[in-house]
Amino acid sequence: MQLFTSGLIVFHMEAFFPLDAYFTPDGIRRSLVDRLCLGTRWGFYSKYVKIIFKYRPFAVRGTYDDEKWARSSVDVHQAIESSGGRIQIEGLDNIREEPGPLVFVSNHMSTAETQLLPGIIEPIKRFTFVVKESLMKGPVWGPVMRSRKPIAITQKDPRKDIETVLNEGTRILSEGRSVFLFPEGERSMRFQPQNFNSLGIKLAKKANVKILPVALKTDFWGNGLIFPPFGPIRRKQKIHFKFGRARELEGSGKKQHQEIIEWIIEHLGKWGLR
Repeated sequence: MQLFTSGLIVFHMEAFFPLDAYFTPDGIRRSLVDRLCLGTRWGFYSKYVKIIFKYRPFAVRGTYDDEKWARSSVDVHQAIESSGGRIQIEGLDNIREEPGPLVFVSNHMSTAETQLLPGIIEPIKRFTFVVKESLMKGPVWGPVMRSRKPIAITQKDPRKDIETVLNEGTRILSEGRSVFLFPEGERSMRFQPQNFNSLGIKLAKKANVKILPVALKTDFWGNGLIFPPFGPIRRKQKIHFKFGRARELEGSGKKQHQEIIEWIIEHLGKWGLR
């Protein structure tokens, strides 16, 4: 349980996933809207859009706090399960046992992870994402994204982006918040080790914190050709999240970086991705 303050109000945030692992239980019925949409993607997306517009007013008013961020994430989790999706989360003990802030690094497949991770991590450890600056400018989701005060990068000037992540990330970590970044930069249904850069290692080293690897498989939520967040929904694909053991860096961190890449490849292989 974490203690948070919002103005003069003090509240407790209970972990939505209090055990070390979570598996979607059997017997969850498909929602009526999903059945009325005949199992197409639009059953799920109608629920997702409803969630966005439910929480956007809080962001506009400046009251989309840590708890609401986590709760909106769990709403998405439930929308996935009521649309036939199945979710498996493992390794939460590896987050809980670390008293300080962490740098999380992960492969990046789809919109699903940015929507589901807040409900998993935030009740255990406060954090923010490294995101593309363009995601903060949209009229609908932009206010929500800006309210979480992420580290925004341009993806146009690599040198400036590295400086931004290292400087802003170090400041955030010194304040006790963790930082989650996707070293590949772009979503990809196939893990591309050659694109998995060492920026997370550099940030953890500069801030003198541990780095925690995350392997994920979220191809349930496909990437659209025209509008990436609204791609195909693949109900037969189970969603997986695996949180690894936090690592202290040794020397340049090159060894730990390679170990993390190999660890992600290992778990993707276990889930049927090669």
